[in-house]
Amino acid sequence: MTSSTNHDHPLDQSQTILNTSHKTVRQIFLAGLVLAIAGAVLFSAKAIVVKLLYRHDIDAMSVLAFRMLFSLPFFGVIAFIKMRQSPSLLPSDRWRLIVLGLLGYYLSSYLDFIGLLYISAGLERLILFLTPSLVMLMSIFLFKRKIDQREWLALLICYSGTILVFIHDVKTSGNHVLLGGAFVFASAVFYALYLLFSGELVKRVGTSRLVSYVMCVSGVAAVGQFLLFRPWSNLIQPLPVYGLSLVNAIFCTVLPVFLTMMAIARIGAGVSALAGMVGPVSTLFLAALILGEPITAIQLVGTALVIAGMLLLSRKHHL
Repeated sequence: MTSSTNHDHPLDQSQTILNTSHKTVRQIFLAGLVLAIAGAVLFSAKAIVVKLLYRHDIDAMSVLAFRMLFSLPFFGVIAFIKMRQSPSLLPSDRWRLIVLGLLGYYLSSYLDFIGLLYISAGLERLILFLTPSLVMLMSIFLFKRKIDQREWLALLICYSGTILVFIHDVKTSGNHVLLGGAFVFASAVFYALYLLFSGELVKRVGTSRLVSYVMCVSGVAAVGQFLLFRPWSNLIQPLPVYGLSLVNAIFCTVLPVFLTMMAIARIGAGVSALAGMVGPVSTLFLAALILGEPITAIQLVGTALVIAGMLLLSRKHHL
């Protein structure tokens, strides 16, 4: 009689290990995807919160100051921890961090908030979504980078979608959309400059250290500007302003920054950027749900064109 054994065949064991490995990889990918989408939606919701703040008769400078005032402690703690754990920065890198902080999160955010006084949250998100294409265009002129016909086609599709929605909003909302659009586009330009010139520095400093440092710089600049140009009595605001500012700081600033970083660690920058394309769509529908902004066929077509253009670009460059 042949004795039976409870031991699995080696091939069966290998298959089990392989299946478990594939399952783990899939779980990590799905978790990263969820984190990236959540980060994109929360970051895009910033425009909704700012619009709600403007209903309480508060200006752009104050909105930015309260946002940074509430988020500064979080980034300050992280910056302190990184400072203790990491070697000292070179003097040249310190100056670069200061410039990047002033450009990327202070000036860019301030211009964006001013623009939101005049344009819809949906249009604001579409304009800001052009930032990767601005980085590409800047690299052509600053670094003599060559781009191919597909890239030019992608840029044409992106900008045609934004211009379509822009013209639609001018016709329905008036010429003040031109002013607001100009401010938000300038915001995108400054943020593109931040991305363009932070590439080498982030390799030496690290992503979390770079982000925490530049956010501290921008926070000090925003709060300092407020204290210089506004009376200190403006710090006293209705309770809803504090509540919305806290939401803006935690859920639309701190949390999306780290959700995106966690997503990149799991699925890479390319896939994270693709997941971020949900941002303009989420803003469009959140603005309709919370702010009562109408959704028109032209807005949907324009949004689809911008996302299609970005998809075409990301297929080669993994934005």
